[in-house]
Amino acid sequence: MQTGQPALEVTMGVRLPAGKVRWLSVDAHPLMNSGSSDAEAVVVTFTDITERRQRDGDVRRLAFYDELTSLPTRHLLEDRLSQALAATKRNKEFMALMMLDLDNFKPLNDRHGHLVGDLLLKECAARLSRSVRAADTVARFGGDEFVVVLNDLGRDEADAVETACQIAEQLRASVAQPFMLNAEQAGGPGATIEHRCTASIGIVIIGGGDVSSAALLRQADDAMYQAKRNGRNRVRVVGASVADLAAATS
Repeated sequence: MQTGQPALEVTMGVRLPAGKVRWLSVDAHPLMNSGSSDAEAVVVTFTDITERRQRDGDVRRLAFYDELTSLPTRHLLEDRLSQALAATKRNKEFMALMMLDLDNFKPLNDRHGHLVGDLLLKECAARLSRSVRAADTVARFGGDEFVVVLNDLGRDEADAVETACQIAEQLRASVAQPFMLNAEQAGGPGATIEHRCTASIGIVIIGGGDVSSAALLRQADDAMYQAKRNGRNRVRVVGASVADLAAATS
């Protein structure tokens, strides 16, 4: 009414008495007085876009969160890792990146099928998430590989290594607990399948400097495969002073 200009596709949320929210797209068109620049009325059109917003939200969740485990996907991981690296450089503090791969996972898929394997991955994701701090990120990297980003490890390298190793041992111990899988949830007979896994974990400790996310992921992946080659079910750490880290990883 004041400007005489239309207002188009204004999004508005309306909370209903029951507490639910309906989302509207609102168009407002002024009706002008003949021979004047003043509006005498406004015609407002409301379009319910609640379902469209829900679909858009579903698409966004699929892009950023793994459908099976609800953990961040690679796309969101890369964003959080870039932020962590920038904060590490800015604050001159250490951070760590872990690559975790399940040992003895393939036999479960081969014997009981991928749906039972999916049950284990979901439970494993929940265990990993419970074993880290609130500020850390656990992401599914693909298959039975997971990535953990540890932020804010302080400015002392020895303390950073100790904290990262403590968290890695918590993760390893959590994965080592028997998995009790309900085969009925995977469409099989109503039997409980007990399966045991271990985890091989590679850790990269970084403090400042210009390091790309891709390079850090490659280093963590190499460290993880070193843990596998050395017998599995163990932690391998690399960082600014690799020679000093042997005691922490033995």
